[in-house]
Amino acid sequence: MHTTSEENRMELGPEALKHLNATWKWTMFLSVLGFIFLGLLIVAGVATNTFLSAFKTEDVNLGIPESLLVVLFIVISVIYFFPVFYLFRFSRSARDAVQKSDILKMEKALKNLRIYFTYIGVLAIIVISIYLLALAAGVSSMSFLKGI
Repeated sequence: MHTTSEENRMELGPEALKHLNATWKWTMFLSVLGFIFLGLLIVAGVATNTFLSAFKTEDVNLGIPESLLVVLFIVISVIYFFPVFYLFRFSRSARDAVQKSDILKMEKALKNLRIYFTYIGVLAIIVISIYLLALAAGVSSMSFLKGI
């Protein structure tokens, strides 16, 4: 949705382009670091399963199957993958927008940045909700301990 009106047109000055250029470099670094962390997380999940299975004895029992830990690591990896992916896409599009002065790439970069922050915001709401539920469960269980 482009408007041709000169009063609604926005241009980025050299200072804004300088900041955007520095930003895409840092977001690229953080996204690559995130992908490396994802790989290490998956390797840690597989290694945990291997070690727990190899050293399992009848005397020691975790209470949950070892394969469930691998599933937990994979679920955490999938949840973490999307913000890293959208941050990476922002970095590439912002780099292209700055280097080629391409407004369509800038729009794509800003769209990926919006998706990134939306995902992080929803994830934060979910985590806070889980904390509040756990707090409520903890407080309600205290009433049972009062009678002991």
